[in-house]
Amino acid sequence: MNIRSRGDKWFDAMNVCIMLVVVALTIAPFWFALVGSFNQGLDYMRGGIYFWPRTFTLSNYKTVFADHTIYHAFFVTISRTLAGTALHVAFTALVAYGMSRKALAGRNAYLVIMLFTMFFYGGLIPNYLLYKELGLLNHFLVLIIPTMFSVWDMIIMMSFFRSIPEQIIESAKIDGAGEYRIFLQLILPLTKPVLAAIALFSGVYHWNAYTDALMFTTKDALEPVQLFLMRIVTDSSEAMKFGEQAASVMPEEAKQISPETLKLAMMMATTAPILVIYPFLQKYFVKGVLIGSVKG
Repeated sequence: MNIRSRGDKWFDAMNVCIMLVVVALTIAPFWFALVGSFNQGLDYMRGGIYFWPRTFTLSNYKTVFADHTIYHAFFVTISRTLAGTALHVAFTALVAYGMSRKALAGRNAYLVIMLFTMFFYGGLIPNYLLYKELGLLNHFLVLIIPTMFSVWDMIIMMSFFRSIPEQIIESAKIDGAGEYRIFLQLILPLTKPVLAAIALFSGVYHWNAYTDALMFTTKDALEPVQLFLMRIVTDSSEAMKFGEQAASVMPEEAKQISPETLKLAMMMATTAPILVIYPFLQKYFVKGVLIGSVKG
């Protein structure tokens, strides 16, 4: 029978208290933004709203979704998230599988070159000039191609691929399977947790990304929802302009909103999708990272 000492109990109690504080500090900003987004605009400007709306209204969200610009921004973000995540996982997995094979000629040299890029970065201006020469500026592919490969994600996948018994691959080769067939029908089904973890990493990145669109595109048609949100949040005049445009379509809602509550509603609208999806993928995220790191 395991008898816990008083010191162990105090240690557990302190851990629980610390974690509760961390959780509270993490949730508080989201909760305050959520409460403010459901509060009447002018009433919110008076202050003193922390735990629940003082004057409940849906006008902020009605105003946000009354402007069709946000729908196109969501379309750009969803498109880049789906395409970018799929290509990132596929390309990184292919490279990781090749790097995990001991028979690959020049494998160590390739690995040194890849690791070098993790510590030394060319910089923004060389990247801009490179994308310009490749014709990627103001093109949707500038949001996809530069993110197709990650050395860190490749290392995680490679460490898992190395843990797969060599006898399984050799038996497949004896049966006449080629490298691509082995990779698609044998390796990938065994690495679903790692693939799901990498997909979650990439998906969250693409959903939250806006700096690449800000620096390498000037077309409104390529504006993702996070860049749209950044303009509204950082520039009060943009928020007022957005509210006036929506109010002209929905004049009955104009008295219920303010630039601040519009910003909060926009923040919640752009954050909600990833918050809803993440809990369903969290188990794959934890399992995939642990397997990929421990088995290496």
